[in-house]
Amino acid sequence: MPLARPRSRARQIALDTLVLGIAGAAAAIVFNFVLHWCGQLFLGGLAGYSPPGLPSEGGVPVESIGPNGLWLVPLVTTLGGLIVGVLTTRFAPETTGHGTDSVVRAFHRDGGRMRGRVAPVKLLTSAITIGSGGSAGREGPIAMIAAAIGSWYAERTGRDDQERRMLLLVGAAAGISAIFRSPIGAALFVVEVLYADMEFEASALLYATLAAVIAYALAGLVNGFGPLFAVPLPIAPLTNKLSYVWYGVLGVASGALATALPVVFYRVRDGFRALPVHATLKPAIGGFLTGVMAMFLPQLIGGGYGWIQRAIDGQLTLGILLVLAIAKIVAMSFTVASGGSGGVFAPSLYVGAMLGGACAAAAGLPAAPFVVVGMAAVFAGSAHVPFAAMMMVVEMTGGYALLVPAALAVSLSYLVQHRLSAALRYRSLYEAQVASRGDSPAHHTAHLGIALQILRDHKVSNLRHLGELDLVGLLRSGVEVDLAQGQRLMVGVLRADSAYAGTTIGASGRALAGDGTNIIALLRGEHMIAPRADTVLTPGDRIILVAAGDGLANLRTHFDPW
Repeated sequence: MPLARPRSRARQIALDTLVLGIAGAAAAIVFNFVLHWCGQLFLGGLAGYSPPGLPSEGGVPVESIGPNGLWLVPLVTTLGGLIVGVLTTRFAPETTGHGTDSVVRAFHRDGGRMRGRVAPVKLLTSAITIGSGGSAGREGPIAMIAAAIGSWYAERTGRDDQERRMLLLVGAAAGISAIFRSPIGAALFVVEVLYADMEFEASALLYATLAAVIAYALAGLVNGFGPLFAVPLPIAPLTNKLSYVWYGVLGVASGALATALPVVFYRVRDGFRALPVHATLKPAIGGFLTGVMAMFLPQLIGGGYGWIQRAIDGQLTLGILLVLAIAKIVAMSFTVASGGSGGVFAPSLYVGAMLGGACAAAAGLPAAPFVVVGMAAVFAGSAHVPFAAMMMVVEMTGGYALLVPAALAVSLSYLVQHRLSAALRYRSLYEAQVASRGDSPAHHTAHLGIALQILRDHKVSNLRHLGELDLVGLLRSGVEVDLAQGQRLMVGVLRADSAYAGTTIGASGRALAGDGTNIIALLRGEHMIAPRADTVLTPGDRIILVAAGDGLANLRTHFDPW
């Protein structure tokens, strides 16, 4: 039975934030524990291999290869993929892939709803994927786990869709913050990753930040409060005049690589979807391919944070840095795009770190600042999250002195990636992103309300006599509503045989029903399109318009009922 809402909405959401901050920290601690256990069991116990770890997480910064060498690694990655395939297809198919995309999709299209079983299934399958050597990270899993907790909590407390969406984001921010020790960056990430263009879900930012800080503080009591990566201090990123030039070069190169990253990832995904084998076996095939690569390049195993630290410390040569930057994209795609369960954040950071290290090696400059900036630049471009990427990376490294060069490289990467990917099918690592708030089904009702308010403000019509307008009922019924001055509010679906199909609103909008016609809103599929002069009308468009009464007879011949 849902709990009753308290009288104060602000007080209730503040309480929700506290609850989800605690839950996010707990989820992160449990996930890290299970992940460590799976790594010990699969990679350490069966394959006899231990990748370098981070001292900040209790790891050893050197790799350990057992007496059998690396030839058991493909068997272990295949076994891990097989177990994951069985678990996901049997219990929660939506937990395949990188997780964050599912959170974005739930926000836009499902009213913030995620099944409660997603959290435990995602936790276990991601721990097995990464712990068995899969080339994936922790961001997607913890985002999905904590977001599912937020969605479940909202359902149990009887929230509407609007509040459920907010709690989905609040939960995700808490989990990401606790894992990556990045409270501000995590909050920015969950409100920025929803949109492909420069838009934010600003209404959730304050509560996401509060939950992220709570989760960071609680997880810090267990894991420590220092940054994940150790960066030599003090950092002097602009000590010579050519540094600006090299950070600019890194930004452009990051944009090019960030363009290729989603294309490779989703092309591999499409290839696995087309394979004529049962879905249960596909993660095993991806695991096997990843394991074969790891036999020759063990640096590709897991999230690779230990190798990023090695790059920060300047311990990798130019040749291996370039090879790893490209190979990690392929290995990540084999692991995650095949149906494995893991994130793409850590692999993207890895790609950027290796590219930044290569840039520093080519320029003969210190590695650490370029590795840090490269991490932010590649992820910012490939995921379309420039501000979140900058903040998360500087928090994870403690490299706050690098904000200015990071801003330069991230901005160039984002702009280059947008330009190069404009005509591509796959433009971002997060396929469920929509361009803007106007394109999100989560905001369609609000935008239609705004459209009607514009009618009132511009005195195109007088709707006061209508009382409470049942907008949904109106759209479904196709009933024309009488307005002032002989006008009517009408909705309809543009017919395929209409003379106006294929023409622009600027060319034919007025001709639809005379000079009194005003197109208020246009819906195409699930997307709201702002009616502009250059907007092309297509058959099937659902159009809301105000028309002069004397032109309605002509207008009706071009529309079917909604």
